[in-house]
Amino acid sequence: MQTILILGAGKSSVFLIEYLLETAVPKKRKIIVADVSVEIAAEKLKDHGSGKAVCINLEDEEKRKALIEESDVVISMLPAFLHPIIAKDCLELGKHFFSASYESGEMREMKSEIEAKNLLFLNECGLDPGLDHMSAMKIINDEKKTGNRVTSFKSYTGGLLAPESENNPWKYKFTWNPRNVVLAGQGTSRFIQNGELKYIPYHMLYRRLEKIRFDKVGDFEGYPNRDSLSYRKIYGLNEIPTLLRGTLRRAGFCQSWDVFVQLGITDDSFQMELPTGFSHRMFFNSFLPFHETKSVEEKLQELLPWVGSEILEKIEWLGMFSDSPIPKKTGSPASILEEILKEKWKLGHQDKDMIVMQHLFEIETPEGKKDIVSSLVCKGVNQEHTAMAKTVGLPLAIAVDLFLDGKINVRGLHVPVLSEIYEPILGALEKEGIVFEERIKLL
Repeated sequence: MQTILILGAGKSSVFLIEYLLETAVPKKRKIIVADVSVEIAAEKLKDHGSGKAVCINLEDEEKRKALIEESDVVISMLPAFLHPIIAKDCLELGKHFFSASYESGEMREMKSEIEAKNLLFLNECGLDPGLDHMSAMKIINDEKKTGNRVTSFKSYTGGLLAPESENNPWKYKFTWNPRNVVLAGQGTSRFIQNGELKYIPYHMLYRRLEKIRFDKVGDFEGYPNRDSLSYRKIYGLNEIPTLLRGTLRRAGFCQSWDVFVQLGITDDSFQMELPTGFSHRMFFNSFLPFHETKSVEEKLQELLPWVGSEILEKIEWLGMFSDSPIPKKTGSPASILEEILKEKWKLGHQDKDMIVMQHLFEIETPEGKKDIVSSLVCKGVNQEHTAMAKTVGLPLAIAVDLFLDGKINVRGLHVPVLSEIYEPILGALEKEGIVFEERIKLL
């Protein structure tokens, strides 16, 4: 009997667990779900006969390793900083390792030993990173096989609300880790455009936008992710003149969010200690200049003249101009802002999320130039079965299933850019309703 250990039973694990349980009986597999809360783990398993819920304390090395020793494959759905700990255990105990998170430097240091032990450590097999790699590489490799040259590649992804749930001025609610949303884009974005290296510092990021259109769900704004340059090597496009990866938000979001960036309210580098009763308005005002008579709104528009009525409406809707006490008095500005937003941007019971991804290619062919636009729109069903959970969990579940079936035979440290990995995964994802629509335009 094959045993699969899933570490972490958070929101993104729903589809992962359900998919693996679906064939557990005929394929004679046992699914162990380990979480700090055995109740949450058991809830995800829904009394399935092939499932086992376990409470895990990751600091208990002996029990942690005993659990891994019991398994054939380990899937880590834990926070990314914990992956190296689990990966080292897997390496020591000779177990295969899968995750949806970015391949870390610590993981790369294990590369030669992973290969020596004939193990597969597959990272970046979720949504972004993951589904983006696989869907892009299929097009890139298909074009290369026919002798064509990719001259421009832009890729954008967004975790947003389905149009029917866009019921606030921001047209946004948290569908993923709130902290990651608040801190998004910090650092400097790097990409290449028409052969020229481009760098966008954080304070300019939300002003350098590209309009991205989806036929079925309308217009979005895309801003560059932190590092696009490293993907030239990953995608085998070392000489490409234009390569950019970015994030999508609804039109108008970025300009309004830029207010918090410009004022420093997304700063996570220092701690604030605020008195009891400190209001939202006082918190916002603490980042504005002092004036004896002018209101917060007047000072904001004087400091940032581009702030108009629509932006003010969005900020007011968040409660930033209210006299109610802030939910957290101690912490960085970013962490206090996160607490405020958690309530305002919380998914409602009837809300549905949506994943949008689009690849834009410019291709040189012997017959001339062509554009390829490949688009994915995936909508969630409810708060539990979200589009985010589906697009993160299913690629990972399918990868493990195919591996245990002997249909993925590669070994070593990998991300899913090899055709042996992405071809069968993309084929299986289509059966689950995760389908890219391509539009080709000859120039």
